Amino acid sequence: MSYPAEVEEFRAEVREILVEELPSDWKGLGAIPTAEETEEFVRHWRTVLHRRGLLGVTWPVEYGGRGLSKLHQVVLVEELTRAGLPFGRQPMESTGLKMLGNTLLRYGTEEQKARYLPGLLSGEMIFCQGFSEPDAGSDLASVRTRARLEDGQWVIDGQKIWTSGALHCTHVFVLARTDPDAAKHRGLSFLLVPLDQPGVDIRPIRHMTGSDEFCEIFFTGAKTGADEVVGPVNGGWTVAKTLLTFERGEEAATNPILFRAEFERLTELARRTGAIKNPVFRQRIAAAFARVEVMRFIGYRILTDALEGKEVSAAASVSKLYWSEYHRGLTRLALDIEGLAGLIPAGKGPSRAQRADDPGSDPASANVWWQVSLNARAGTIYAGTSEVQRNIIAERVLGLPR
Repeated sequence: MSYPAEVEEFRAEVREILVEELPSDWKGLGAIPTAEETEEFVRHWRTVLHRRGLLGVTWPVEYGGRGLSKLHQVVLVEELTRAGLPFGRQPMESTGLKMLGNTLLRYGTEEQKARYLPGLLSGEMIFCQGFSEPDAGSDLASVRTRARLEDGQWVIDGQKIWTSGALHCTHVFVLARTDPDAAKHRGLSFLLVPLDQPGVDIRPIRHMTGSDEFCEIFFTGAKTGADEVVGPVNGGWTVAKTLLTFERGEEAATNPILFRAEFERLTELARRTGAIKNPVFRQRIAAAFARVEVMRFIGYRILTDALEGKEVSAAASVSKLYWSEYHRGLTRLALDIEGLAGLIPAGKGPSRAQRADDPGSDPASANVWWQVSLNARAGTIYAGTSEVQRNIIAERVLGLPR
């Protein structure tokens, strides 16, 4: 895949910034010795990205961006990924900058853009996503959290769950039912809600990797301004669907880079353990190589469609189903290669809660492979389960009946 000259000039600029800002012995985020040092570096790197003008590069200049194209953004994330660097404070930068920020640019009022976009870039405002509920996961339109207008404010009651990073956020965007008598897709509104207020109770959920980035949020008379609805009142379903598409273009192109780097670490593990000489393991490794290459071409196809302004939702379902099922199989292979040694979770764990492990991670770290394997199982559930993706492909691509 080729890029225009002006995009390659931007790539050169990014690479020059990396040389200037990174230590000379930089090997990737996974090579940092401890979790505490990793978190400290991630915070520092976020300030570097902001200072060097590498956040919100596609946003208009008046809101702190650089007015560049989507392809510039893809190249930026490509270079950060290849260097083993986080794009800001993952995963919250994806939620706030990539998803909410771009949604505000499309649906937000001028007052909302001026209020939130500079704060998202500086890191003063950190948003989490308030969509899923205990009885509304895959069937998102069934949300029951309600909001009603009283004295110029939205008053919110209900519960959200699986809200990543809520303990570390300042705000949440909430999909709430504002017309209980309308059809379930047509009575929802998209609200921006501050978390530091009475009536908001955030409770962490510890999951099987031992971390607690997931949270549940209870709203009991929580409030936000009447002007904090994005898009039309009762038109939140369209806004929410748009928000979920903003992560697809660049991820389709950059996910394969992360997964290919992880595959290389798997083959190094196989060499160290001698499993590379086992014909059954060699066959499974070869199959994984073929799949990660197919993933790269799926990504190019989706990126091309996105840049041409084509609808990518069905193709994105193919991509999501493909990488999540692939990753579950790859991590199962890693655990099989480790054998009994993998039962002792030694070494530093991953700092990424999603997708592949950190670039620079020790190929022999049992702790990394164990935790990433558990996260890989979650990958077939979050962002739309494999079953949901198959339904979308069956109906929208193959034209099968509902």
